[in-house]
Amino acid sequence: MITDVPHTDISHLMNPGPEKRQPMAGFDADYVDIVDYIVRCTHKIWEEGGIGRIYSHYQHNMIIHTADGTTYGRDKVIADSTKTMSAFPDVRLFADDVIWSGNDREGFHSSHRIQWTGTNTGYSVYGPPTGRRVTRYGIAHCFVKANRVVEEWICRDELAVVRQLGFDAHDLARRMALKTVESGQGIAAPAARGELDRRRGQNPPEPVAAGPVDPTDVENFVRRTFHEIWNWRLLHVINERFAPHYLAWTPGYRKVYGRGDYKAWILSLLAMFSDLALQVDHVCWVPGPSPLDYRVATRWFIQGTHDGPGWYGEPTGKRIFLLGITHQHVQNGQFVQEWSCFDEFAVLKQLAMPG
Repeated sequence: MITDVPHTDISHLMNPGPEKRQPMAGFDADYVDIVDYIVRCTHKIWEEGGIGRIYSHYQHNMIIHTADGTTYGRDKVIADSTKTMSAFPDVRLFADDVIWSGNDREGFHSSHRIQWTGTNTGYSVYGPPTGRRVTRYGIAHCFVKANRVVEEWICRDELAVVRQLGFDAHDLARRMALKTVESGQGIAAPAARGELDRRRGQNPPEPVAAGPVDPTDVENFVRRTFHEIWNWRLLHVINERFAPHYLAWTPGYRKVYGRGDYKAWILSLLAMFSDLALQVDHVCWVPGPSPLDYRVATRWFIQGTHDGPGWYGEPTGKRIFLLGITHQHVQNGQFVQEWSCFDEFAVLKQLAMPG
């Protein structure tokens, strides 16, 4: 029987010692490896209140990608961090895992999974203080070089925050979408939309890889599995590549247990967005004790038309675009655990956008 894979032990990172565990040329001397850098610079900025450390840890013209769009510049990071800390002054960020690749010469990719808690005693982007304590999880994928974050992709379970604060999520999404348009930050008329990439006229999606499935070829194994499940709708591969007691955490703190419930969760999304297309954007992984054991982080994008019923409300016919990140553990050549994160509140705002 396959048991739950334990979280990675990173308790030593707040007191890592002076010995370097990997080359870190160009980084501050106190960082001993890339995992240490990611966890402790986050702690320095957020929990020690060192907002100004963003100047030494983020490139001046850095780019941040979220489901709400793309922002540019270090000053925007400082402004947004200040607003969040003002709304949740006791915020704490607990590192669950960092999955990474790269080196100090060419740069590192890191995928940092975080449990985030705080009490809403200040004004937030959603309104006046509620006094409520909230918890959410998120994943931040960074490209880091010479001690500075150059580019970042952020996924947060923002809908969980909205609900814990006591708001009606659909009503708040409508109000915020309208405010975005009225402020000139968004457009009322939809952009021109072409055919989704998974479709090729009347032809099927791009073919799957030929030959047997090899879980030791990590990138091919992961990309092929995502493509077959999400673009080809070949849900039977779950029986072949996922453990019987598969355990997945998905947005909204939904805990999905077993192959059957996992298939049902996927089908619920495909039912709401019948033409949904998924594009894997980046894969990185950390080896385990054997070639059949590893932790993998996959960054992906989806597009789809909201034409079916589900938890996002009545079909609107709107096209969505969404960024997501998935962490998975592979054990004995099978996926055994997953944490998938994407911003469902951003979906509601896109569906509520006028036009």
